[in-house]
Amino acid sequence: MSKLANRGGGFLLASPDVDDVFTPEDFTEEQKMIAELTEDFVEGEVVPHEEQIERQDLNLTVQLLKKAGGLGLLAADVPEEYGGTDLDKISSTLITEKLVRGGSFALSHGAHVGIGSLPIILFGSEEQKQRYLPALASGEKLAAYCLTEASSGSDALGAKTTAVLSEDGKHYVMNGSKQFITNAGFADVFIVYAKIDGDKFTAFIVERDYPGVSTGPEEQKMGIKGSSTRPLILEDVPVPVDNVLGEIGRGHVIAFNILNIGRYKLAAGCLGSAKWAIRLAVDYAKQRKQFGKALAEFPLIRKKLADMAIRTFVMESMVYRTGGLMDASMSKLDKAAPDYSRKAAKAIEEYAIECSINKVFASEALDYAADEGVQIHGGYGYIQEYKIEQIYRDSRINRIFEGTNEINRLLIPAALLRKALKGELPLMDVTQQLQQELITYIPQMMMEEEPLARESAMIEAAKKIFLMVGGSAVEKYRFELEQEQEIVECLADVIIEVFAMESAVLRARKTMGRNGPDQAVNQAEMASVYVHEAFARIESRARTAILAMEEGDRQQVQISILKKLSRWAPLDAIGTKRRIASRILASGGYTT
Repeated sequence: MSKLANRGGGFLLASPDVDDVFTPEDFTEEQKMIAELTEDFVEGEVVPHEEQIERQDLNLTVQLLKKAGGLGLLAADVPEEYGGTDLDKISSTLITEKLVRGGSFALSHGAHVGIGSLPIILFGSEEQKQRYLPALASGEKLAAYCLTEASSGSDALGAKTTAVLSEDGKHYVMNGSKQFITNAGFADVFIVYAKIDGDKFTAFIVERDYPGVSTGPEEQKMGIKGSSTRPLILEDVPVPVDNVLGEIGRGHVIAFNILNIGRYKLAAGCLGSAKWAIRLAVDYAKQRKQFGKALAEFPLIRKKLADMAIRTFVMESMVYRTGGLMDASMSKLDKAAPDYSRKAAKAIEEYAIECSINKVFASEALDYAADEGVQIHGGYGYIQEYKIEQIYRDSRINRIFEGTNEINRLLIPAALLRKALKGELPLMDVTQQLQQELITYIPQMMMEEEPLARESAMIEAAKKIFLMVGGSAVEKYRFELEQEQEIVECLADVIIEVFAMESAVLRARKTMGRNGPDQAVNQAEMASVYVHEAFARIESRARTAILAMEEGDRQQVQISILKKLSRWAPLDAIGTKRRIASRILASGGYTT
């Protein structure tokens, strides 16, 4: 069953072996060195210029990106034969996490190495890779990704940009405009999506110096002010036919795969920002005095710090668990094989559900941490002199980037159902088998001396809740389920919470098994609090869906089963959070 658990979405049907789950405690020395190199670069080269960057000094941003390229920080995902370092996903994730201390610079970096370069890495022809990747890896050329249009945001396939084959068959003449393009002010290479013959949605590599390429003025944004965000304007642009990326009419395959990895990397960036917010909040709470004592001595302030840390711990556990899954999948591939890139893209696509889960959870967890960080700072948190103000403004875009959280919530159950219908997951079989079991279900009684045994059992109960409610939803609505968006949202929230709970508990259990229970007390307590609080949210979302879907006796039966599945001994959350907060304050910031 552990093999099933390690498939995309399989965690809902089976539990993975603890040893199969990658955690931050598994970082190799090489991965730690890469993280340290990134931190040193940010602290030494970026932070001293953060005010200039925030004032949108794009020349400085370009200079810093080229310096990052000289250190190999643009080359993590580029294969060695094209000038890259071809690092594992965990290493590239660490680079993303550590760079966020650079504020808007991190977004410029992320757009270049992620959505800007990855389409060519994963879908480019051999000639395209040789022509573009060495320069992108070194920073000689910088990239941008152009999907959104004024009339098509979440509805990416509704793009109106056109590409018409020239009479001599040598070029596609491109017309249209793209909106909200990160790095547009200085990018040399643009990944642009357009429709050939009005309906063949296709990706192209467009260079800035092609005739007819221009950009509009910089957008005046709420946050991420130091990054460049402009419209890209395309007027009769001749794009060589050799610059078609991937297959004609298959641009959606590239777009959706790149969005998957973009969502995952966005979550890694949110993780780094949440840790930064905690550190700033702890520093301020220790220094600021009210009523004759430091803010850090007040229980409600300590509770806020504990809640910020708990969500960050869960986020960190989810992000690196997902990175480990992708690495494990890609490690089975032959890098020398001619179809390696295609198979690598498929390996990433396998975890599209987990990528969306990470994106939604992390963006909302960061918003929470940033908001509480401002609250701890009080009035000073509203002043630009204090960095928490910038984190608060910058964090808001993450719930919109890479597909809004609403779109991702709709995608999660839909992707799960699609995998089931394709025979990739035995979802229907497990659901049908469960229906009979639930009628006679008796909750397990866990002994208190078994660390996290109760929480592990609660996770299994949460999976049963999802299968019961999800099975009923599919049975009632079948292919019309996607129209019942409120119910789909409920299902997505349960799925997200299950992955979050399980990731935290598995990490804590792995640490306990390796170092003993005494060395994992903080992890175990953070996981335990999260499970108990998340379970209440799961019960609420499940009840909401049942009451909307069912009537009469069937409704009463499902509510009765839900009550049995939700019957667990409570946890002293106040006392536990006080202990967690004490450890945070003692360490000076986020700690596990």
